Amino acid sequence: MVAHIKTIAFQGVEALPIDVQVHLAPGQNAFTVVGLPDKSVAESRERVRAALSAMGLALPYDRITINLSPADLPKEGSHYDMPIALGLLVAMGVLPQDHVSDFYVMGELGLDGACIGVPGALPTAMAALELGLGLICPEQCGPEAAWSGLAAPDKPGILAAGHLLDVLNHLRGTKLLLPPKTQRQTGIAQHPDMADVRGQPQARLALEVAASGGHNLLMNGPPGAGKSMLAARLPGLLPELQSQERLEISVIESLSSPRGGIRLADQRPFRAPHHSASMAALIGGGRQAKPGEISLAHCGVLFLDELPEFSRQALDALRQPIETGRVEVARAEAHVAYNADFQLIAAMNPCRCGHAGDPDLACHRLPICRQEYLSKVSGPLFDRFDIRIDVPPVALSSMLSEEKGEPSSAIMERVAAAQKRQYQRQDCLNVRLDGDRLRELASPDTAGQKLLDAIIEDGRMTARGFNRVLRVARTLADLQARELSSAADIATALTWRGVSLS
Repeated sequence: MVAHIKTIAFQGVEALPIDVQVHLAPGQNAFTVVGLPDKSVAESRERVRAALSAMGLALPYDRITINLSPADLPKEGSHYDMPIALGLLVAMGVLPQDHVSDFYVMGELGLDGACIGVPGALPTAMAALELGLGLICPEQCGPEAAWSGLAAPDKPGILAAGHLLDVLNHLRGTKLLLPPKTQRQTGIAQHPDMADVRGQPQARLALEVAASGGHNLLMNGPPGAGKSMLAARLPGLLPELQSQERLEISVIESLSSPRGGIRLADQRPFRAPHHSASMAALIGGGRQAKPGEISLAHCGVLFLDELPEFSRQALDALRQPIETGRVEVARAEAHVAYNADFQLIAAMNPCRCGHAGDPDLACHRLPICRQEYLSKVSGPLFDRFDIRIDVPPVALSSMLSEEKGEPSSAIMERVAAAQKRQYQRQDCLNVRLDGDRLRELASPDTAGQKLLDAIIEDGRMTARGFNRVLRVARTLADLQARELSSAADIATALTWRGVSLS
């Protein structure tokens, strides 16, 4: 007899069906797992053996073969423990096959039979729901899986157990498990408020425009000018997450969580990796092709402080995801795609010492120091920043002033109104406008067109730069609820691109 248990393997955010086949045959005692298992899967035989022993069940003195089909797909992770254990129980006659045929099974086992949480419960539950199946998983993963809707009364259901014996008792009808309940995140720290920012009127406006249109922003200024402080406040200006965005963020978090048990996202992510991060950590990859920081920042903000200190290879790898909102991770054993629709905010100093604009503090190596520092960031990446501003130091008198700036809540209302206009007009933010639609929907008024024509004739801008100026100007007009971009909007957008108007 061959027992069959359904489980999954992950390729990116996709859950692929796996058939765990368990065969018992007379012969020399052996326990073999085949089907391209990695080390953690191959070691499951010892965890399963100990877990069944803790329940008072001994494995038969037979040749045990576990096949993970399809056999040519690499299998990774400890979530194969529970499928293998249940398959053995079916093969041994402890459980009927039809009791487990309608379930996906996932979970790691402790040596005492405890069910331990694993990553990927949410995408697994979504895959089970699509196929009309239920899900057996560790108790820790139950609330996470319930966000898929699989635990609804009219759905197959979720069996979330703390121990393998609880699963066995439920399937045999001796002690039923209660369905898990969804849990929202509680006690989440709020994003810092813009009211704490003193001075910096241009930076405040640039941050509001960036939030409204989804534009990438680069801030250049000396140490202590407030660049990191401003960047940390951007998520607080963005509108609340939509249902689809919550789900997409949570799926990526589920795959990245070591033990699962995440709660549905309530806030936009803000990721700020250290400049020593490798390309695999930033873009995604590694042996298991895990999501990187740009995917963990999906629908949120990726902040790169000290931009030139990141490796050039890692920075250049950002160029394609910035344009497409997705990242393709290609490895010898896997080719996966992750969502990576993030807003890039970066900060840098004017030179290595940080004081290129101050003759009293600047080092003696200027201008070579500045040239070497800026050359670490490639021109094509610079070109992908829609807004590039200088952030000067704040005067001490402004820092000591008791007068607070405008709060984030007031700015967020304007940002939400501007984004609503964009979605009603074109069903996307201005940063995603391109081609004929960009020319049609972001065309300026007569005075603005004259200003653009003059810049184009001088050849002072690339085609990509021209498009980005149109997008930023369109966002400035949306904040003022104007139909067309004005000459002032075009001039501001050109200034933020570093194009001289003289």
